[in-house]
Amino acid sequence: MTDNTNNAVTLERLGDHIALVTLNRPQARNAVNGDVAQGLAAAVKATEADNDIRAVILQGSGDKVFCAGADLKEISAGNAHRLVTTEGGFAGFVHAPRRKVWIAALNGLALAGGLEIALTCDLRVASPKVAFGLPEVKRGLVALAGGLYRLPRNLPRAIALELIATGNTLDARRAYDFGLVNRLVEADQVLDTARELAETIAANAPIAVQESLVIARLTHDLDEAALIAAGDKAREYLVTTEDYQEGPRAFIEKREPVWTGR
Repeated sequence: MTDNTNNAVTLERLGDHIALVTLNRPQARNAVNGDVAQGLAAAVKATEADNDIRAVILQGSGDKVFCAGADLKEISAGNAHRLVTTEGGFAGFVHAPRRKVWIAALNGLALAGGLEIALTCDLRVASPKVAFGLPEVKRGLVALAGGLYRLPRNLPRAIALELIATGNTLDARRAYDFGLVNRLVEADQVLDTARELAETIAANAPIAVQESLVIARLTHDLDEAALIAAGDKAREYLVTTEDYQEGPRAFIEKREPVWTGR
């Protein structure tokens, strides 16, 4: 895996099959500027291209804010176009095509575009001090980077609509109770817990995980017939892979499977 990100976003390995991506602008509350957008876009492409990476953890530097959303200084300077990429949308991330699992390790506030980035991830680990919010309406703006449809998909409808219309925040405990957060742990355990989740995922057959997620992510977009068709397509592909043969063989031989991702 080649680290072709930049100083605003760093990319490193955690063990054999896990990558750690860090939003690295603590002085600006990890707000998204052009460098963050380009860095996140590069991180997605690098991890997708690396067959050895099976899960990615995304964190914000510092211990107060995961990401405060768009950098308003960048916007006021007339550089709003730099906060998006053609393929990835806002932050180069929220609409980026990807097959790998992303886990948000939330060490602070996730607001506006920061919440939309967290919602784009598949799983979320947070500490009790974290709060989530879409305060755009308080500034005459609209949360158009996925928040308006991903929040209602992850929370009870009435709760999501309340957050969207009031611009108020949801604390981590309630978010965990509603299922928005997968693990609620003390601040010093957030990254370790995210890594444990990533390692559990990475121990599974990577192609099977990826094909499963392709279908699961489409649950709200396709009807049952289309989802069945997607499942049939996944099965046709899986039976051609080495890992499809390795799983049953390892079970019969009473050993741990050795996945190749092929």
